[in-house]
Amino acid sequence: MTVTTVDPKTALVVVDLQKGIASLPTAPHPAADVVARSAELAAAFRARGLPVVFVRVTGGAPGRTEAPARGEQPPADWADLVPELGVQESDIVVTKQQWGAFYGTDLDLQLRRRGVTQVVVTGIATSIGVESTARAAHEHGYHVAVAVDAVADMDEGAHRNSVEKIFPRLGETGTTEAIVKLLG
Repeated sequence: MTVTTVDPKTALVVVDLQKGIASLPTAPHPAADVVARSAELAAAFRARGLPVVFVRVTGGAPGRTEAPARGEQPPADWADLVPELGVQESDIVVTKQQWGAFYGTDLDLQLRRRGVTQVVVTGIATSIGVESTARAAHEHGYHVAVAVDAVADMDEGAHRNSVEKIFPRLGETGTTEAIVKLLG
């Protein structure tokens, strides 16, 4: 489904564009392109007085997994948001400890206090933080749009699955250009 509208009270939610993640190789879009498109959307949202939320991850949810845990301690600046995003004092920064941006954070409260009814989601990784955040937004009753040229993954097949099979069931998808145009 192509994004058809942007609600008057829409927030941009940028997921995990931090130094330790944005430095990874991604597909189908290089991380630098995802950052640039997210920054473009952030500027457009700010220009219209709409909320911009930057989400960063600083830990992991507890529990056993089959995937091996990271063995080494990440660098001190691993969770710092990349400077190219141009984070402003008026932006909301949410720190999470798991894949999605809603569970265990005040994101829903921050959005509801501002009357937000829709979220546009960007970031890395499409099939992990972005998809988890989009799923939770949908479950919380928000209209969801994903800027498909402003998301990428370390696994192109996982990215494709999210974009083609999951996101259309959660909301709408569109390009950065289309979303900026709809913002008016």
